[in-house]
Amino acid sequence: MSDDEEFRSIAEAAFDLARAGEGERLLRFVEAGLPVDLVNGSGDSLLMLAAYHGHAETVRALLEAGADVDRRNDRDQSPLAGAVFKDFRDVVAVLLKAGADPDAGTPSARQIAAMFDRPLGPA
Repeated sequence: MSDDEEFRSIAEAAFDLARAGEGERLLRFVEAGLPVDLVNGSGDSLLMLAAYHGHAETVRALLEAGADVDRRNDRDQSPLAGAVFKDFRDVVAVLLKAGADPDAGTPSARQIAAMFDRPLGPA
């Protein structure tokens, strides 16, 4: 296996851990040198994947490790907008507490909240 293939394999494992909310295991990758703001082919960061799949504790751990709270993907979506869209209020609360910009991205979290008549934050 080449170094590139090995890195891709590690990266895919990290993205899977973010989706599954396996924060403790994911942070071991980051502590070993994997970039905390690593993105996949769609520009989704580890934080975006954890937020979009509703894993507040993993989101918190990634933020504490230095993840960019407002890093948008290739479609200009923010982690906060993804969490609002999916109605994961605990994730929204973690992101807002970390300083996420409710007006970042297209559509923004604020626009999504208005579109679906949801609070922008915990109810």
